Order: sequence, then C-alpha cells, then structure tokens
Amino acid sequence: MLGLRLVHLIEGHSEELAQELTRQLRESERTRDFRKIGPEELQRTVVEVYRNLGEWLLQKSEADIGERFRAIAARRASQGVPLSQFVWALVISRNHLSHFLQREAFADNIVELFGELELQKMFDQFFDRAIYYATLGYEGTEERDANKSADKERLAVGTARPA
Repeated sequence: MLGLRLVHLIEGHSEELAQELTRQLRESERTRDFRKIGPEELQRTVVEVYRNLGEWLLQKSEADIGERFRAIAARRASQGVPLSQFVWALVISRNHLSHFLQREAFADNIVELFGELELQKMFDQFFDRAIYYATLGYEGTEERDANKSADKERLAVGTARPA
C-alpha cells in the first residue's frame, strides 16, 4: 500500500522533519511565543508524533488523539503560548508534511495517486482532530484558571473582617 509506504517515509525522516518544523515555528511571527519553549522540548514533541505517525493514523482512536493534544495544549497554554499561535503551529505542521510528501513521493499510476489522496485525507482528519482537541485543552485551562480565581475571591470575602 502506497499510503503506508509514505507514512514509513515520514517516520524514517522524523528527526530531520522535526528539526525543520522546530526552526519554522521559532522563526515565524505567527508563532513567536514558541520561542519561549526550548528547542529541544519542542523538537522532542514533534518527533514523537512524526516517528509514530503510522500508529497515530491507523491505530490510535479519537480518544487517544484527544488525550494527547489536550495535554500538549494545556502545556503550551501554561508556557504562555496563545491558542491562535498553537493552532497556527498545527497548520504549519500539516503543511510541512504535505510539502515533504510532494517533494518525495510521485505517483506513477492511478492506484498510487489514490493512495496518496487517501493518505492526505487521513492527515487532514488527524490534524482537524488535533486542532479540535487542542482547543478543548486550552478551554479546560481557562476554566481551571477561572475557578481558581473564583475560589480565591470567595476565600478573601469569607475571611474579610467587618470594619
């Protein structure tokens, strides 16, 4: 299956792809707050997804994707990366993989072309889910922060002494 061969191509180049993506994220003005994150940590996160892409696309459930990207999003939110920049980073990641495949893979016949189109559909679905669950991760962080602030206010009011 060509799609699987292309996934293995990405997995085999995961380190190189992660280095390139890390550089792009740190250089882009639309993801400028990613500069707050150490390049090693950022690259390690990208490599983990790229190196196991076949597993993410073919074996992981939507719940698995949700759990992973909620956790990544919560981490990025705690590091001061705004949601808009995190979503743009996912868009850059998807485009980065698409450009790599365009450079490396050439369909020789209609069956191979169909395989490439199926793989692109799987990528799109994966990244759409990643964006959705990352957004939920950020919303969860905002809710926790709001609840902490409300609890502090209740404690302050409850302990205030009348004049």
